[in-house]
Amino acid sequence: MMYVFIALGFVLLLGGAEYLVKGSVGLARRVGVSPLVIGMTVVALGTSAPEFVVSLDAALKDSAGIATGNIIGSNIANILLILGITALIKPIVNEPKAILRDGVILLATTVLFVILCLQGELGLASGILMFGAFILFLIYSYWRERAGSDKELAEMHEHEAEEIEAPENIWLMILMTIGGIVAVVYGAELLVNGATSIAREYGVPEEVIGLTMIAVGTSLPELAASGMAALRGHTDVALGNVIGSNLFNVLGVLGAVSIIQPLPVAEQILHFDLWVMLGATVLLLPFMMTNWQLSRKEGLVFFVLYIVYMGCQVYGVDRLLNLGL
Repeated sequence: MMYVFIALGFVLLLGGAEYLVKGSVGLARRVGVSPLVIGMTVVALGTSAPEFVVSLDAALKDSAGIATGNIIGSNIANILLILGITALIKPIVNEPKAILRDGVILLATTVLFVILCLQGELGLASGILMFGAFILFLIYSYWRERAGSDKELAEMHEHEAEEIEAPENIWLMILMTIGGIVAVVYGAELLVNGATSIAREYGVPEEVIGLTMIAVGTSLPELAASGMAALRGHTDVALGNVIGSNLFNVLGVLGAVSIIQPLPVAEQILHFDLWVMLGATVLLLPFMMTNWQLSRKEGLVFFVLYIVYMGCQVYGVDRLLNLGL
């Protein structure tokens, strides 16, 4: 039965997130919100809704391993899996200055997150610091784009909004938005219940379930959005989706969740997965700086690295650590 819960949870999460984004984008357009703001806020928040709801639900059920593992695993998957697959579809090209600036911001955020995790728990103070930084980042980004000092980034967010095909009927928009929220919440409930049941049944640590199965599942909206953007020639959207999602996951999601409920950080995450996430983030910059694009060959490297990472989880990270690897 737990496998049915997980399967149904994924279906509700993914379908709910899609309808939530389409409905809320339609409502934003109806009230006159610009494509720039829609892409920067509504689309970003909608595609990251599964991570937030799953992590919050897990935290409230004292499954901190799933809550933190989901976010760290999602960030690893976003860089290695999603950018890898997207680059295999079409090389990811972006403007050099934007790559340096956004990459440095993401790297600094990841380093801050690692430092906070090394304390052993993400508590109220850490949550306030992370969520406050997230709000400041949104304000700064909005001001920078509205001032016209970053035309490339503004165009990217506008492309994100243009990718969304929203309904024309306002009642359908409202129904899709409300229905999407309900589906995401209920899907998260089923997914967390099923995942914790599997962990208890087979003795698999909750953080491993969060880092792998749940992380990949909640990252599927970003994969779909990035893949479609690449097929339409908007590869800048793919990179923007990943950078924005990773920033939102760490600062917004775990910041908000740890304010509500303290999150102890599991030993495996402290000794292995945090450093994989940091390493993937560091690796992204030099790859993007080779002709300012992520080529198909480099995308293949990213994809293979993710397969190796998943293999480590299957084999057992504790065994690797005991071997000194």
